[in-house]
Amino acid sequence: MTRLRAMAPLLVAAALAGVATVTVQNAGCDEPGRYELRADGYELVGGCIAPGDIVVPDPAPLPGTSPEPGTPAKG
Repeated sequence: MTRLRAMAPLLVAAALAGVATVTVQNAGCDEPGRYELRADGYELVGGCIAPGDIVVPDPAPLPGTSPEPGTPAKG
């Protein structure tokens, strides 16, 4: 029983590594993309990510601050 407890994490890790490998191979991205240095920093060129794929929401206003410039704070 002790040997099984010692081997179980290794077997699970090997199975997860196999699943991760298969997932990456079947991801469906023909061109992985590359970073190119531009005047204002690096830019991702190519790849499977389109500009609208990653949406970053506006940050929530802090309590006691005005949500927009020129609008008085509530409270």
